[in-house]
Parts: sequence; C-alpha cells; structure tokens
Amino acid sequence: MSAISPDPKYALTPSGNLRRRMIISRTAVSGTIVAAAAAVIVLGILVYYAAYQGVSQLSLSFLTSDLPQIGLASGGGIGPALVGTAEVVLIATLIALPIAILTAIYLSEFADPRIGRAMTTGLEVMAGLPTIIAGIFIARLIVDTSGQSAWAAGLAVGIVEVPLIARASIEALRRVPPTMREAADALGVAHWRTVLGVILPTAANSIVTATILAVARGAGETAPVLMTIPTFGLTYQLNPGHAVPTVPLE
Repeated sequence: MSAISPDPKYALTPSGNLRRRMIISRTAVSGTIVAAAAAVIVLGILVYYAAYQGVSQLSLSFLTSDLPQIGLASGGGIGPALVGTAEVVLIATLIALPIAILTAIYLSEFADPRIGRAMTTGLEVMAGLPTIIAGIFIARLIVDTSGQSAWAAGLAVGIVEVPLIARASIEALRRVPPTMREAADALGVAHWRTVLGVILPTAANSIVTATILAVARGAGETAPVLMTIPTFGLTYQLNPGHAVPTVPLE
C-alpha cells in the first residue's frame, strides 16, 4: 500500500501561529517603511526651507566681508570666521593625524595583545567623552597661562580628532589581507618596511576617508573652541598666536 503524499498547496498555506507571526512581521515592516518615508519627507522639507531662505542671502560680499558689528541688524559677512575655522582645523589635523596614525600602526602591528586591548579601550573612552572636557583641559593648561590663541583651539580640537582617526585607521590596517604580510615575510622584508611599503599604502584610502570625517567633525565643534577662544575680533586674523573668529561661535 503506497503512502499518500500531502497536498503541497495545503502544506505551504500558513495557519494558526504562523499566520499571526506573518501578520505581525508585515505590520512591523510596513510601519518601518512609513517611518522612514516620513523622516525623509521631513528632512527634505527642512533642506528645501533652508536652501530657499539661504540662497538669497549668499553673495561674494557675504562670504568675504568682516563680521557684522554688534547691534547691527544687517551688513557684514562671515569671511573671517571661515578663515579662522580653516586655521583651527588645519592646526588640529596637523597635530592629530601623525599621532593617530602612529597609534594605529603600533596597536595593529606591534603592540602586545594585552596592551593593545587596554589602549583600544582608552581610545573608545576618549571618543565617547564630551568634547567640552578637551576644551576645559586646554583652557586650564594653556589659555590660563599663555592667553587665547588659534594654537590652543587647534590643540583642543586635535584631541577630539585623534580617537576618530585612530579607531578607523586600526580597522583599515587590520583589513589588509594577511597574504600581503605573508608574501613580504617570505621575501625576507623587515616588518617595519612591510608596514611602510605594503600595509600603509593599501589602507591609505580608508585612512584618508577617516581623516576627512574627523576634519568635518572638528570643524563643527563648538565646545572646545568656546573654552579656548571665547573672545575674538571682527576682522581677519591670520596669526595663530591670537584668538580667531570661527563659524561655530557665530
């Protein structure tokens, strides 16, 4: 007597608990899609409103003129603030980039695992600290003794940038294929030369991307700049030894 095969259509028809779970799953997916669409629509409205209101105010004079005088309802521009922000971020990046890359190389290639875990945890803690702490630290260390300057602001912003660049650089270096290291070892190349000639060039694109993101983060930081150069002039200031106006404080 041959066994009766089940009806394929009946076997694939959801029922009972499976049907309820499918309904819940579809409801959750639909709700997620609606929420995402609403967020995109709201963002689009905000971007359109900001562009509509701001384009009419943009001009070469606005981008290059001195800051407006206090109490004036109109006039002036943001030229000194743009230059000051670029100056502070340049100083910060020149300080943070070599420290971050050297830290990443040490942790990914040379450090003992226990030391590496401890230092990596330290980087995670630094990345999670409020940025105003860096501003207060530099204000007490430098500003209170030497006065306000773009150097002090750049150093405070550099402290913010170091863990951002270092963490991303560590991941970029670790993603380099092991076969490239093995090939260099097979040729008898010293490890430090392998790092400089093989590993770093391979990870360079990711490191550059991390640096650009850190620069963008540093350019928008308000707390470190507020603690190190709270007062500034309204004209262009190219001397890093003096306080400079910045966009976040405008």
